[in-house]
Amino acid sequence: MPDHPKHITRALLSVSDKTGLVDFARRLVELGVALVSTGGTRKAIAEAGLPVMEVSDVTGFPEMMDGRVKTLHPAVHGGLLAVRENPSHQAALLAHGIALIDLLVVNLYPFEATLAAGGNFDDCIENIDIGGPAMIRAAAKNHADVTVVVDPTDYEAVLAELAAHEGATTLELRRRLAQKAYARTASYDAAISNWLAGQIDMDTPPYRALGGSLVEPMRYGENPHQSAAFYKLPESRPGVATARQLQGKQLSYNNINDTDAAFECVAEFDPARTAAVVIVKHANPCGVAEGASLRDAYEKALACDPVSAFGGIVALNRTLDAEAAAKIVEIFTEVIIAPDATDEAVAIVAAKKNLRLLVTGGLPDPRAPGLGLRTVAGGFLAQARDNAVVDDMELKVVTKRAPTEAERADLVFAFRVAKHVKSNAIVYAKGATTVGIGAGQMSRVDSSRIAAWKAAEAARAAGLPESLAKGAVVASDAFFPFADGLLAAAEAGATAVIQPGGSMRDEEVIKAADEAGLAMVFTGHRHFRH
Repeated sequence: MPDHPKHITRALLSVSDKTGLVDFARRLVELGVALVSTGGTRKAIAEAGLPVMEVSDVTGFPEMMDGRVKTLHPAVHGGLLAVRENPSHQAALLAHGIALIDLLVVNLYPFEATLAAGGNFDDCIENIDIGGPAMIRAAAKNHADVTVVVDPTDYEAVLAELAAHEGATTLELRRRLAQKAYARTASYDAAISNWLAGQIDMDTPPYRALGGSLVEPMRYGENPHQSAAFYKLPESRPGVATARQLQGKQLSYNNINDTDAAFECVAEFDPARTAAVVIVKHANPCGVAEGASLRDAYEKALACDPVSAFGGIVALNRTLDAEAAAKIVEIFTEVIIAPDATDEAVAIVAAKKNLRLLVTGGLPDPRAPGLGLRTVAGGFLAQARDNAVVDDMELKVVTKRAPTEAERADLVFAFRVAKHVKSNAIVYAKGATTVGIGAGQMSRVDSSRIAAWKAAEAARAAGLPESLAKGAVVASDAFFPFADGLLAAAEAGATAVIQPGGSMRDEEVIKAADEAGLAMVFTGHRHFRH
């Protein structure tokens, strides 16, 4: 492929996002570039007093079918696809009176924005671009000769090259822009195909397309030797991907992962019912609590595991206020994420220049459907988001003793938290506060013992005479395959248990619970989280 600059003498512009359009068009005209355009793009350029030809004058056909057909024509695609050094291509251009197009500027109909805004089916269909992707792919294929721009942020790079190379662009730039162009159309088609799969309730389409837009490149990934970047999907779910960062240094890969885990967990707690705080370390909650205020909830959550909370992520389900902010900043915290923050709270956090503060404008809906992804060697796993909520489950009492009203409330709380703890997960709770969490162990018995040990450590840290597990309830994310895990909880002082049930040895486990005087309920729902 010849590696020399290609001059731009004629450009076709057709954009839905008109950011910077007029200034870009003006500078092209100043460089002697002839402009061709469509519809609203042409109108904006012409109203700025710039010379511009209507694409219908190039094709000899008017726009038709409500604008669905306007650029799908050989006069356009021939001008984009013709190889300049190919004599037969040049002869075809001459024979059919087709003029070359050296620069294509297209950004697509706003399908993703229409979807995010809750557009109905017909609106979404009408915002599927056809001519745009066709032109983009044609220009990108022929990037040896044609410059293709799909993003207004690239206008300056193109203008800089034109200025530096006497009205030409380099192959290096054209190839980089071509890669971006194909990635853009792929991401666009992914959004459409996944939306359509949802419309027809197709859980396992024969092809699963993925696409996202770059939020920012990261300094490194999970470890310093791993490269990484953060991408945003079309989904408009409130969270770290849609948040505004009010202050603090750049989020790391691990910060983003942990912040997402914390915010998804705290979203399980309805802010209209209670204030709630979740503290996460290494993707696992190390303290969760409800409270009369955010400060009250934070202090209770912190008491569960103050050692692990150091350098953790704090998520809140209500607007961060000054009282809570003042308490949170007393220890080293990496990130605070909340639906919003008061001016006073922002000022308090600002005193810690490296502490990141994110506001999201809302909470994610724990019941909303969605897609979870995980890569494996040679492929990836896709599954529906775990949107089962304990409030919607029928709790079946399986022991002789039913839980008391207070125990039942804590059982629901504990199971709500267990959904967000890595398996095997065991959660002790008392008074709508976690008092011990065992996470990610190969044995459920070990998770029970670790959670009990954490509860004893928390008691010692608080100067209390006995373990916080005494009188607590316990939640398990999956059934107890044997009675030993349940007995470990009983030995620690738990009085009631919530678990999915479904083991071959359920009767053995129920019998052990009865013998220990425990109340136990089954949910019928498992919450494995790997």
